Amino acid sequence: MPAPLSPNLIRAIGQILAVSYPLLALSAGARSVYQLFFKPGVTDYFPPALSAVAASVYLVATVAFVVRKPWAWKVSVAALSFELAGVLTVGTLSVLMPEFIGRTVWHGFGIDYGFLPLVQPILGLIWLFWPENRRQFSSSPV
Repeated sequence: MPAPLSPNLIRAIGQILAVSYPLLALSAGARSVYQLFFKPGVTDYFPPALSAVAASVYLVATVAFVVRKPWAWKVSVAALSFELAGVLTVGTLSVLMPEFIGRTVWHGFGIDYGFLPLVQPILGLIWLFWPENRRQFSSSPV
C-alpha cells in the first residue's frame, strides 16, 4: 500500500505555499489598509484590524519559510499554529455571531478567499514536519 504523502506531493505543497502565502499577505494587507484608511463609513475597526493580523501572520510565515534556520522553523510552526487557531476561532464565531466578527480574511473559514486560509496552515504544517524539510531547517551551511 503506497504512502498517502509522497515526496512529489510534499514538493507540490511547498510550491503552492511559496505562491499562496505572499499572495495572501498582500491581499489581506491591502484589504485591511483599504478598510482602515480609505473606505468611507467604517465604524467597526475590529474586522480590518483582524485582517491586518492575518496579513502579518502570512508575512511572517513567508519570511520564515525562506530562511532555512532552526529558529525560522520554530517561527513558522508558531505562525501556522496561530493562523490555524485564528481561522478556526474566527470562522466559528463568524457563523455563530456574524455581527460581532464582521467581514475579515478569516470570516467563514476564509470563504472570501476560497477557503485557502483554512487549508493553507494545514498544508504548511504538513510541509514543515516532513522529515526532509525539517532536516533542511536544522542543517546550517558550513
